[in-house]
Amino acid sequence: MDHTMELLWRARNGDKEASDQLVQENMGLVWSVVRRFENRGCEREDLFQIGSIGLMKAIEKFDFSYEVCFSTYAVPLVMGEIRRFLRDDGMVKVSRSLKENGWHIKKSREKLEQKLGRSATLTEISGDTGLSEEEITMAMSAGEEIASIYQTIYQSDGSELYLVDKVAGESGEEEQVLNQVVVEQLILGLEPKERQLIRLRYFEGKTQSRVADDMGMTQVQVSRMEKKVLHKMRLLL
Repeated sequence: MDHTMELLWRARNGDKEASDQLVQENMGLVWSVVRRFENRGCEREDLFQIGSIGLMKAIEKFDFSYEVCFSTYAVPLVMGEIRRFLRDDGMVKVSRSLKENGWHIKKSREKLEQKLGRSATLTEISGDTGLSEEEITMAMSAGEEIASIYQTIYQSDGSELYLVDKVAGESGEEEQVLNQVVVEQLILGLEPKERQLIRLRYFEGKTQSRVADDMGMTQVQVSRMEKKVLHKMRLLL
């Protein structure tokens, strides 16, 4: 049993020290995911804290029968926790005063509609609440529900298509992010010389002959090492 799996077994059996060690050793994985969600209105540290919750859930729920690397299992949970936070917390922060105005407007509308038997106008709500029409418009706009990526945009024969399905189908962003994060974690598990070979071959697109020149090796040695490293990466998956 490798180091990570041993820690997972211990953590699942109530060993808090093993759990804390797993969190420490996988902070890099969380930061790798966080980088994909930067510049969306939230601080990196906040996203890291949320992502860490996903990491802890992965430690608690890891299923040994899956026979997958822990990082492969953890990445979707970390991403899911951050996505849920961005979706549910909302990118538009509504001030307390706007929320209070919204509550008064809602009560006023209900009262006036019951009294008048029709929808109340802005002028009527303004007269009842003492708020200006501009204040009412701002509060009502702030309270509007932001479209969820999980809202149904099409339904047929009992099957639903969600907005997230359409976005994922068009961009494949989530799969690309997952693949990139997993590859980064696999490369971090290699020896320095192995990482150099992978970088030259697959990120800089050099031939084995060029790599051999750069690394002071023969092409045969590069070929053998490449096969060995790729096999090692498959095992880590």
